[in-house]
Amino acid sequence: MARALVARSTFLGGDGRCSSPASQVSPFSHVRIGRPDRRQREISCTATVGTGIAPSSRIESIENDGRVYNFAAGPATLPANVVKKAQQDLYNWQGCGMSIMEMSHRGKEFLSVIQKAEADLRALLAIPDNYEVLFLQGGASTLFSAIPLNLCSPEDTADFIVTGSWGDKAYKEAQKYCKANLAWSGKATKYTSIPSSGSELKLTPGAKFVHVCANETIHGVEFKDWYPAVGEGTILVADMSSNFCSKPVDVSKFGVIYAGAQKNVGPSGVTIAIVRKDLVGGAQPTTPVMLDFKTHADNKSLYNTPPCFAIYMCGLVFEDLLHQGGLEAIARKNNDKAEILYRAIDGSDGFYKCPVEASVRSVMNVPFTMASPEMEAAFVKEAAGKGMVQLKGHRSVGGVRASIYNAMPRAGVEKLVALMKDFQARHQAK
Repeated sequence: MARALVARSTFLGGDGRCSSPASQVSPFSHVRIGRPDRRQREISCTATVGTGIAPSSRIESIENDGRVYNFAAGPATLPANVVKKAQQDLYNWQGCGMSIMEMSHRGKEFLSVIQKAEADLRALLAIPDNYEVLFLQGGASTLFSAIPLNLCSPEDTADFIVTGSWGDKAYKEAQKYCKANLAWSGKATKYTSIPSSGSELKLTPGAKFVHVCANETIHGVEFKDWYPAVGEGTILVADMSSNFCSKPVDVSKFGVIYAGAQKNVGPSGVTIAIVRKDLVGGAQPTTPVMLDFKTHADNKSLYNTPPCFAIYMCGLVFEDLLHQGGLEAIARKNNDKAEILYRAIDGSDGFYKCPVEASVRSVMNVPFTMASPEMEAAFVKEAAGKGMVQLKGHRSVGGVRASIYNAMPRAGVEKLVALMKDFQARHQAK
């Protein structure tokens, strides 16, 4: 069992390429399998979670241990120090004699994990006490159904501001459960902009809620400091999956914030919902029990077996973000990385092009194109050979996309920009 937990089917050489494990020294030559010694057996299983995470300042000092720069949109890169901490805990968490993946979700050990994860998230986002924090399953896509079911009756109207594919999916799903109104759409301009003021919106007086996708992962547009003002009694709802915990947010402006964890704060498997307490308990009678916010609020996210390991990983990430100085410090780092990449695109004399309006360009997901799909494919292939992976654009839009979430170190962006400049020098039309 221990071998299965640490085995690697491939090894990455210094150039980032995979090589056969047959040519490597066995990774198990130092592994001793057996009962722990007496001193280890006497370690008690505590119900408190220590920090134990190496400082994030070390992230750029561990680039040469066989890992690549992962620019995937999600599941996405995780902080290297967090992954190493999880590696330590994987076999025997806190001296308990079992993995975090094995323990009961109702035992004191896991209760300490989920409670600390919630507490750290509340500290990060300064979440007011009149909001529930729910750890859910089913991805943010499941919330496309849960939100209208919890906030509306079938006769109620909800407004949708559609700035990309994910907002469009939420709008279409809501049509099954309420009267969904398209208040604004960027489809005509291929989702390269967002509304700049409320005057552009066709909002419904008395609408139950207004839904926005704060950051469109595929198209690379982001609401920065402006969100639509809603009337009294109307709830502002935001899908923040791909910019969650990337910057400070005034939670009190929203009735519901939700996010799939796998883009910026953890692995796939858990979805986080921050719900104002007065919005819990009014679900439509036919709402499935697992989609009812009250089910999870009443049971502290433990109505059924939750995705324990994913929640544990999110907790480590929240702890790490606090250690880095909180979301204001994280936002400065993210803006710096994005500026480096956009400057390279804009300074390429049109060799690289970002289709998004400059004022609403995403800090997290940077799409760009080249002269032809063939050239883009060559670039993506060359980048992978140099240890920079998952740069291919989404299948629906093509091109190249670099997702530079919290965990992407500055050095990764700098390495990508260096390749971009070198690639341009070799392929620029003379």
